[in-house]
Amino acid sequence: MDIEKIRTLIALMEEKDLVNLEVSSKNEHVSLTRHYDAPAPTMMAAPAAGSAPVATEAKATTKPGSVETSPMVGVFYAAPSPNDPPFVKVGQKVQAGDTLGIIEAMKIMNPLEATQSGIIDEILVNNSEVVQFGQPVVRYKA
Repeated sequence: MDIEKIRTLIALMEEKDLVNLEVSSKNEHVSLTRHYDAPAPTMMAAPAAGSAPVATEAKATTKPGSVETSPMVGVFYAAPSPNDPPFVKVGQKVQAGDTLGIIEAMKIMNPLEATQSGIIDEILVNNSEVVQFGQPVVRYKA
């Protein structure tokens, strides 16, 4: 099979977020599989002597209500560009499929879409902040 055909199939897999793809014809057979690696563990700096410990996860787990989590590691952007208003604000009603923000990973802008309808209770990350896979980004009202 021609390398350009394989590149086209790889691009299709990335565009449609496919894990497996098989293509067969009379003389050819191609099977492609994507493997997702777990994000690398991050190192935490030790707190300075005499400083109080900071609970970073407490904010995400203490309030009731469901959360939208980051599907990947990347940089979270609350608006399409620096001069535009944010996609969502606290108190705003959203429908499933609405864009909540953008996560930039490897120079690709990936929309973070709502998986459910609801009212935004809290935005848990700041604009231009690095987010980790599974990190809560937005909390809905309970």
